[in-house]
Amino acid sequence: MDIALILLIIGLLAVLASFFVGNPTRTYEDELEKVSVSLHQETSNLKKRVRVLEDELMVAPPMTESYTASPKKPVHAIIVNQITSLHSQGYTMSEIAQRASMQEDEVAAVLRSKGVRT
Repeated sequence: MDIALILLIIGLLAVLASFFVGNPTRTYEDELEKVSVSLHQETSNLKKRVRVLEDELMVAPPMTESYTASPKKPVHAIIVNQITSLHSQGYTMSEIAQRASMQEDEVAAVLRSKGVRT
Protein backbone atom coordinates (compact mmCIF):
# COMPACT_ATOMS: atom_id res chain seq x y z
CA MET A 1 0.00 0.00 0.00
CA ASP A 2 2.83 2.34 0.53
CA ILE A 3 3.76 2.21 -3.15
CA ALA A 4 0.17 2.98 -4.26
CA LEU A 5 0.01 5.92 -1.88
CA ILE A 6 3.36 7.25 -3.10
CA LEU A 7 2.28 6.95 -6.75
CA LEU A 8 -1.00 8.73 -5.97
CA ILE A 9 0.82 11.61 -4.27
CA ILE A 10 3.28 11.87 -7.17
CA GLY A 11 0.38 11.92 -9.62
CA LEU A 12 -1.41 14.70 -7.74
CA LEU A 13 1.80 16.72 -7.52
CA ALA A 14 2.31 16.30 -11.28
CA VAL A 15 -1.25 17.52 -12.01
CA LEU A 16 -0.80 20.53 -9.72
CA ALA A 17 2.61 21.32 -11.24
CA SER A 18 1.13 21.27 -14.75
CA PHE A 19 -1.11 24.22 -13.82
CA PHE A 20 1.83 26.34 -12.73
CA VAL A 21 4.37 25.41 -15.39
CA GLY A 22 4.05 27.38 -18.63
CA ASN A 23 2.93 25.65 -21.79
CA PRO A 24 5.43 26.37 -24.63
CA THR A 25 2.97 25.35 -27.35
CA ARG A 26 0.63 28.10 -26.19
CA THR A 27 3.19 30.76 -27.11
CA TYR A 28 3.58 29.21 -30.55
CA GLU A 29 -0.18 29.21 -31.01
CA ASP A 30 -0.32 32.88 -30.02
CA GLU A 31 2.44 33.79 -32.46
CA LEU A 32 0.77 31.80 -35.25
CA GLU A 33 -2.52 33.56 -34.59
CA LYS A 34 -0.83 36.99 -34.72
CA VAL A 35 0.86 36.12 -38.01
CA SER A 36 -2.43 34.86 -39.40
CA VAL A 37 -4.26 38.05 -38.43
CA SER A 38 -1.54 40.29 -39.89
CA LEU A 39 -1.51 38.25 -43.11
CA HIS A 40 -5.27 38.61 -43.38
CA GLN A 41 -5.05 42.37 -42.83
CA GLU A 42 -2.31 42.75 -45.46
CA THR A 43 -4.29 40.68 -47.95
CA SER A 44 -7.36 42.78 -47.31
CA ASN A 45 -5.40 46.02 -47.82
CA LEU A 46 -3.91 44.70 -51.07
CA LYS A 47 -7.37 43.74 -52.34
CA LYS A 48 -8.62 47.26 -51.57
CA ARG A 49 -5.67 48.79 -53.44
CA VAL A 50 -6.25 46.55 -56.45
CA ARG A 51 -9.94 47.46 -56.45
CA VAL A 52 -9.07 51.19 -56.39
CA LEU A 53 -6.59 50.75 -59.25
CA GLU A 54 -9.14 48.80 -61.29
CA ASP A 55 -11.72 51.53 -60.73
CA GLU A 56 -9.23 54.21 -61.81
CA LEU A 57 -8.33 52.30 -64.95
CA MET A 58 -11.99 51.79 -65.85
CA VAL A 59 -13.06 55.38 -65.21
CA ALA A 60 -10.24 57.40 -66.72
CA PRO A 61 -8.60 55.96 -69.82
CA PRO A 62 -5.14 57.35 -70.58
CA MET A 63 -5.16 60.40 -72.81
CA THR A 64 -2.60 58.87 -75.17
CA GLU A 65 -5.03 56.17 -76.23
CA SER A 66 -8.10 58.30 -76.74
CA TYR A 67 -8.92 61.29 -78.85
CA THR A 68 -10.91 64.17 -77.42
CA ALA A 69 -13.50 65.28 -79.95
CA SER A 70 -14.56 68.10 -77.68
CA PRO A 71 -13.39 69.11 -74.19
CA LYS A 72 -16.59 67.71 -72.70
CA LYS A 73 -16.77 64.28 -74.36
CA PRO A 74 -13.61 62.18 -74.83
CA VAL A 75 -13.59 59.29 -77.29
CA HIS A 76 -12.85 56.05 -75.51
CA ALA A 77 -9.89 53.92 -76.62
CA ILE A 78 -12.21 51.06 -77.62
CA ILE A 79 -14.10 53.36 -80.01
CA VAL A 80 -10.80 54.63 -81.43
CA ASN A 81 -9.70 51.03 -82.04
CA GLN A 82 -13.05 50.23 -83.63
CA ILE A 83 -12.78 53.23 -85.97
CA THR A 84 -9.25 52.37 -87.08
CA SER A 85 -10.20 48.72 -87.55
CA LEU A 86 -13.26 49.57 -89.64
CA HIS A 87 -11.21 51.97 -91.73
CA SER A 88 -8.56 49.30 -92.38
CA GLN A 89 -11.35 46.92 -93.47
CA GLY A 90 -12.43 49.41 -96.15
CA TYR A 91 -15.57 50.94 -94.66
CA THR A 92 -16.46 54.47 -95.75
CA MET A 93 -16.46 57.43 -93.39
CA SER A 94 -20.25 57.57 -93.28
CA GLU A 95 -20.49 53.84 -92.47
CA ILE A 96 -17.88 54.15 -89.74
CA ALA A 97 -19.64 57.22 -88.30
CA GLN A 98 -22.95 55.36 -88.28
CA ARG A 99 -21.48 52.29 -86.55
CA ALA A 100 -19.59 54.40 -83.97
CA SER A 101 -22.59 56.73 -83.40
CA MET A 102 -20.44 59.75 -84.20
CA GLN A 103 -20.30 62.48 -86.79
CA GLU A 104 -18.12 62.06 -89.88
CA ASP A 105 -15.83 64.97 -88.93
CA GLU A 106 -15.21 63.37 -85.50
CA VAL A 107 -14.33 60.07 -87.20
CA ALA A 108 -11.97 61.89 -89.55
CA ALA A 109 -10.33 63.68 -86.63
CA VAL A 110 -9.81 60.39 -84.77
CA LEU A 111 -8.25 58.80 -87.85
CA ARG A 112 -5.98 61.81 -88.35
CA SER A 113 -4.88 61.62 -84.71
CA LYS A 114 -3.84 58.03 -85.33
CA GLY A 115 -1.85 58.97 -88.43
CA VAL A 116 -4.33 57.61 -90.97
CA ARG A 117 -4.88 59.66 -94.09
CA THR A 118 -8.52 60.31 -94.87
